[in-house]
Amino acid sequence: MKAILQARSVSLILGDSTLVDAIDLRVSAGEMIAIVGPNGAGKSTLLRMLSGDLQPSRGHVELKGRDIDTYKPRQLAQHRAMLSQHVNVTFPFTVAEIVAMGAGDNSRASAHRLVDAALHEVGLERFGQRQLPTLSGGEQQRAHFARVLVQLGCGEALHGPGLLLLDEPTSSLDMRHQIDLVETARRRAKNGTAVIAVLHDLNLAMRFADRIVLLHRGKLAIDGGRSDAITAETIRRIFEVDVTIEYTDHGVPFLLPQTMRPVATR
Repeated sequence: MKAILQARSVSLILGDSTLVDAIDLRVSAGEMIAIVGPNGAGKSTLLRMLSGDLQPSRGHVELKGRDIDTYKPRQLAQHRAMLSQHVNVTFPFTVAEIVAMGAGDNSRASAHRLVDAALHEVGLERFGQRQLPTLSGGEQQRAHFARVLVQLGCGEALHGPGLLLLDEPTSSLDMRHQIDLVETARRRAKNGTAVIAVLHDLNLAMRFADRIVLLHRGKLAIDGGRSDAITAETIRRIFEVDVTIEYTDHGVPFLLPQTMRPVATR
């Protein structure tokens, strides 16, 4: 299958610290990938390099077969959409205005259908005229997700399936809306969008993605299917936690939080 994104030995070095160390990653159209790992593993840094927001110290990233650094910002926005971990808006824009910003240069009339569909998809269709700062943190996050969906839709209408990048997209969401976000991402992937998300919750990551990219101390530790990537031995070695892993009837692994205990250190 054709690669939407390819990272070739990307590293990020700041002073004496190597935050991301020589990572190779190939992402095809329609794939759903979760990037997981302990705090400080380099997850968000890697995602920012994959998005073109951060330039690697070494190596390079290709988007649709072209070096991502050669895209002008407006062009790049038409091929990849990213939801950052923290988006702060203090001006009294309405939810509908924020979501419509995802349409970029498109006229409001032409983007109206996409805006309405995105608001419905995130469950904010009745909040269009509310000022964004008056919403809860989770509602604001859903509004920004809708904005990113509009951006993705506008770009894909012109250039075909693109790339959706999500950095801790569920951090402010309740359980219902976490599931809704996962199912929304799945629908995009079925239409050919490549989806990559940084996630802390391993159970959610295994529900979200068929492929797990596990980082440890800036290095790529594991890149594989859920059952191969998430094992008791891996959790013990990477996260320093002992845990019991069970499997659904469909063979999807899940962790039992009640059995978790830190590995004894000397």
